[in-house]
Parts: sequence; structure tokens; C-alpha cells
Amino acid sequence: MKIGITIGDVNGIGPEVIIKALSDERVLDHFTPIIYGSSKVMSYHKNIVKDSNIQFHHISEANRAAQKKINVLNCWEDNVNITLGKVTEEGGRYAKMAIEKAALDLKNGLIDGLVTAPIHKAAMKLAGFPHAGHTEYFETLFGTNGLMLMVSDQLRVGLVTNHLPLSEVTAQITKERVQKKIKVFEESLRIDFAIDKPTIAVLGLNPHAGDEGALGEQEEKIIRPAIIELKKNGMMVYGPFPADGFFGSAQYKKFDGILAMYHDQGLVALKALSFGGGTNFTAGIKGIRTSPDHGTAYDIAGQNEADPSSMRKALFVTKDLIQNRSDYHNFRANALDKKQRPSDNEEEDEILEDS
Repeated sequence: MKIGITIGDVNGIGPEVIIKALSDERVLDHFTPIIYGSSKVMSYHKNIVKDSNIQFHHISEANRAAQKKINVLNCWEDNVNITLGKVTEEGGRYAKMAIEKAALDLKNGLIDGLVTAPIHKAAMKLAGFPHAGHTEYFETLFGTNGLMLMVSDQLRVGLVTNHLPLSEVTAQITKERVQKKIKVFEESLRIDFAIDKPTIAVLGLNPHAGDEGALGEQEEKIIRPAIIELKKNGMMVYGPFPADGFFGSAQYKKFDGILAMYHDQGLVALKALSFGGGTNFTAGIKGIRTSPDHGTAYDIAGQNEADPSSMRKALFVTKDLIQNRSDYHNFRANALDKKQRPSDNEEEDEILEDS
């Protein structure tokens, strides 16, 4: 199993947490890592992590990756001007190059999954990256509307809208969009998380879920009708729930997934409950792509203070997602094969008829 890892912003903590997460050699018993970036940059950051004995195996293509080694796929040969803790065009440019190479390898099946280290949106914009974030980039690349999903040991939170200013959220809350996100969520819970009959809670948009229209009409005119329609089709979806009471009373423990209307509504609660243990997953696309639940952390870049827990978690979540999706498709293929194969009695009947 090959898992790619993009280097992220070279001025942030991405390379550091990658090195720390892979420093335990036992990781190599589970998968073959391929770091998309630069041997020179990784060596620079290795000197920051002073107690690491990590050794890199340099490659030019993913199909040359060696098992039981930490592979670095060089996406450029340039000498990079690293400015730790700063937003620069260079930081965005090299992060962009690593993402584009790794994403194509994922799409072409050269790697089984991909973990993307943190990028800084301002630096990416300087480098001409037109997308709001990783999720939007991978949706465009794979040509499908996915679902931004944050998962931890305690809960799984999906988003109807991703990286949008709050002033633009309401216009994006439509019955069609809510239903599409629920369907992607339900399918991912079954295929990627091996939950046979998943239950999904849907949060309201307004305070108190609108209080029956007193504090907003989206719940009664859009969200509730969307839920009712899907329930009639057999989905186990419930709501809309007021977000504050839902998390405050621990109702989240009763559901396999929670769909929030906007970014901070869902992710503030998840990160408060499990910061450092969360993983961002782009559900609904053909490839498996995850990332840790933190950003570039410029304020501690180069100080050997970054915690690798979330990066390590993302790597093993990716491994589990790859395995779950493979098991699901293998089971379906075997079931279809058995269904199409004639039974022994059917074969005997055919022989008797021929004779």
C-alpha cells in the first residue's frame, strides 16, 4: 500500500510533522510512504528535528518507491529560499507543485491514498492557485462534487458549505445541495467507514434551528423538506437540530455522522472535542485524500515544537479508508460473481435438457 504525502508550505510546520510522524520505523510495516516535495527541503527540516535518525530514499517517480523506506519524490530541483514563519510566493509555489504532482499520481492509481500537509491560502493565492482549499481542488480534478468531512474517534462532521464567507452561506443552502451532501455522506459512511446502515444528524442554519420560522425560514422551507424526502427513500437521516444544544447535550454520540451547514458550525465543536486527533477527508471523490486538522502554524515553524499527532492520525486513517473501500468493492464483486454463476442444480438441469 502506497500513501503519498505532500510537503505543504515549506515555511510552515508541514515538513517537521511529516518527519516526526514517520520517525517510528514501525510505520513502515503498515504502508510505503512517498513524500512529494524536495530532498533538499526535507533535509533542511530534518536538521530542525535534531533527534531524528530518519533516512530518505530519493526517487523521481512513484513506481520507483521502495518498501520499508521513506521515499522522497523530487517535484523540483530548484534551491528553495525558505523563510520560516512567513507568507511568501515561493512557499505557495512549491506547495502547489507538490499537490499537482501527487494529485495526478492519485488520479492515475500510482498511489493508493494521499495525505496533504498544511498550506497557507494567502501564499497559495500569490502562487496563482485558484482554489479556496484542497477540497475544492480535488473536486475539480476528479470532476465531482465531494464532501468536506472532518473525522475523529468521537464523531464525523460533514459540511454543506466549505470555505465561504459567512455572508455568502445562506444563498448556498438549497434543498438540492443539502440532499446531495447527505447522499455523498451516507455513501461514504457505508463504503469508506464500513457502517452498514448509517444514521445522519442534520444541523439547522439559524439559532435554535429557526424556532419554527421565528428566527429564519431555511429550516422549514429547505432543510426539513430535504430530510423528509430522503427518509421516504429509506435513508436514516434526522433533524434539523439546533447546533448548540446538539453538541452541548452530547446528542452527537447517537449518530454515525453529523452534517453542518457551514465551516465553523461543525468544526469548532469537533476541534474542541478532539483537536490534534482529527482528520480532514474529502469524501465522494474517486481517490482517497486526507489531511491533519491544523494549519501551517507559522508562529512555531522551525522551533521543533510541532506536534505530529494529527499527521500520524491522518496517515493511519488513510490506511483504514483504503482498506475499507477495497474490502467493500471486493465484497460487491464477489457477490455479483456468485449471483451470475449458475448453481450446481442449474448446471445439472442444463445437462439433462441437452441430453
